[in-house]
Amino acid sequence: MSLISLADLGWSAAREGAFAVHAAAGLVPGRVVLEHNHVFRVRTAEGEILAESAGRMKHRAEGRQALPVVGDWVAVRIDRVGTRSQIREVLPRVTWFSRKVAGRETEEQIVAANVDVVFIVFGLDMHVKPNAIERYLVLARRSGATPVVVLNKSDLVDDAGAAREEADVAAAGVAVHLISTRTGAGLTELETYFAPGRTVALLGPSGAGKSSIVNRLVGEELLPTGEVRDWDSRGRHTSVHRQLVSRARGGLLIDTPGMRELQLWDTDVADAFDDIAALAAGCRFRDCLHDREPGCAVKAAVDAGTLDDGRYASFIKLQAEQVDMEKRRDERALTEAKRAGKIGSKALKALQKERQKSGQDS
Repeated sequence: MSLISLADLGWSAAREGAFAVHAAAGLVPGRVVLEHNHVFRVRTAEGEILAESAGRMKHRAEGRQALPVVGDWVAVRIDRVGTRSQIREVLPRVTWFSRKVAGRETEEQIVAANVDVVFIVFGLDMHVKPNAIERYLVLARRSGATPVVVLNKSDLVDDAGAAREEADVAAAGVAVHLISTRTGAGLTELETYFAPGRTVALLGPSGAGKSSIVNRLVGEELLPTGEVRDWDSRGRHTSVHRQLVSRARGGLLIDTPGMRELQLWDTDVADAFDDIAALAAGCRFRDCLHDREPGCAVKAAVDAGTLDDGRYASFIKLQAEQVDMEKRRDERALTEAKRAGKIGSKALKALQKERQKSGQDS
């Protein structure tokens, strides 16, 4: 693996200053580039090492969101004798992309951290639904990174321009790019988002061609990609781990597995609906939900045909999901508080009994 400086990985003077306390403790900074079964590959100034989270860090973590993820900067104690070093601290994240963990659990899953730009990738071999773009944009904008919509496989459709126009409406001001990893069309436009130390993450559904885009932008077949089937020209989903890779031309890329389930977490739906947020300023009530309330400027715009009814329907659906998720998070927090209270009460009673016993013995 070629040598790369911490600055090339995104390390800054501000991070260096904040790290002084960890350096004094004998720790070194590194960035997580791959996670596999709770073992991490971490790039440091000395090269790449294998590391795992320290037991005390796991013990004090309030949830999985407090543990390392790809893109994190971490403080590592390097094992000079054995083969496995320890991650002692996760440094404060500047940005992060998170969703509700898949399944029934009400818990946050951080997909990638310290990302500057998010490429939201869709393949045009399948119809790209506007509400899918809107859903990704809600989470991407909340992350703090700059979102960009990338429509891959433009060579597989007769009218890619029409697909872009539809995506432009859903993106509502976010840049949309048409590309083809097969022909190379549009890839030069993506180069403008890269600079030394800048991180771009690729997110999107399975089979959109994210790994192929990474290979093209890196300039070599670094990540495995599925063969294209002859009968329908579609590739297969291949990424199974999140991975950060560096480019010789400057900048970094985080490839992620396709998301079959993208549920909201800590979001504000209005982040991806600037047009509706602007209209909402004219509603009669400040807490208008833009559903059945009288004097709603948003509903009036739909009725007048100045706001697309499909976009409005997507907004209402995502808003309902947001409200439901907030309720579930509150319920989970209440349950955890009750659980912690019971544990504390049992511990107090045990301590009182022990003191009473000690008093009787004396």
